[in-house]
Amino acid sequence: MEFLGITKKEPGKFINRYNLTYRTKDNKEKIYEIISRDKDIKNFSDLHDKPDDAVVLIMHNKEGDKLLLNKEFRLSVGEWVYNFPAGLIEPGEAPTEAAKRELKEETGLDLIEITDTLPTSYGAVGFSNEKNLTIIGVASGEFAESSSTVEEIEAGWYGKEELRDLLKTARFAARTQTYCYLFANME
Repeated sequence: MEFLGITKKEPGKFINRYNLTYRTKDNKEKIYEIISRDKDIKNFSDLHDKPDDAVVLIMHNKEGDKLLLNKEFRLSVGEWVYNFPAGLIEPGEAPTEAAKRELKEETGLDLIEITDTLPTSYGAVGFSNEKNLTIIGVASGEFAESSSTVEEIEAGWYGKEELRDLLKTARFAARTQTYCYLFANME
């Protein structure tokens, strides 16, 4: 594919829509629609040479036998979906600080240990250039309602058997579903 250009189609408060123009290997022009958190993409490198947008938190309890999930009403699909706690990195905020803040805001729990951080990944590579940093660790404390009035979240700890049952009936975000399946079926 040869990148030919980008046109901003519609600005938004949190996401913006762009048309990317490419030339395919059979010499045809292709318009590809994307959304981005970036407000001013001007060239090819702007698509990927940018800081991480958000953190995704894979949190276990102190014993390591339970996984933290949010059951959240997601407006985009109009239903409750299981997902990892996650959120945007604020301007000037370090990813670890964003992780602590988002975990506290969404669940009431504290991040007590970071055990690993995965390299940057894309949250929805089929239609967005949003970059996520996955932070793996240990959380503890008492659950509290989300501090955001625009998020409806029910956070909880889930053991392997509970996850196996949940995976048969509940809706999940794709990355969360995949990890839950692997975690629930580990020996």
